[in-house]
Amino acid sequence: MPPVNSSLVALGTPLPAFELPDLDGKPVSSTDLAGPALLVAFLSNHCPYVRHIERRLAAVTADLAGRGLSVVGVASNDTGIAPDDDVDGLREQVERAGFTFPYLVDTTQRTARDFRAACTPDLFLYDGQRRLAYRGAFDAARPGNDVPVTGDLLVSAVDLVLSGRDVPEPHTPSLGCGIKWSPDNEPGVVVH
Repeated sequence: MPPVNSSLVALGTPLPAFELPDLDGKPVSSTDLAGPALLVAFLSNHCPYVRHIERRLAAVTADLAGRGLSVVGVASNDTGIAPDDDVDGLREQVERAGFTFPYLVDTTQRTARDFRAACTPDLFLYDGQRRLAYRGAFDAARPGNDVPVTGDLLVSAVDLVLSGRDVPEPHTPSLGCGIKWSPDNEPGVVVH
């Protein structure tokens, strides 16, 4: 399958409310995530684009959390299509990558739809008023392109948000594996 670009949701869009279980089944709500900045990262265990950055993502987000960034990962893939993205697979990923943030399971895919997430990784950074301040790539590294994995685009955006400034456009869309939508959840399908 060819890689998919993230959709560049309009800056200033409010954070969609959500409540999802973590890997132990404990509910985590968007209102539980305090701080002057919030990163919602749509991730998966199987995707080579996520695997390419996951260790650096873990290190960067742990460092930025010490400066006030709240972080939450969301796994939205249909596990009938991507079985490695089940809870056991996600636990293995947390261990392998060193994630220290809550990793939530979006089995209904409603949260992915509400955010207009398109791929993994897909990163959404919100300011203290929970307005979208940055959406896009972690950095320019992709599997096979020999660009070092640094997280520089995300780090720069977080630095600006934490200092109360706007993240200037253009934002580089993320590129990765398309979200594995359940047949009735594909974007463009009306949900009743």
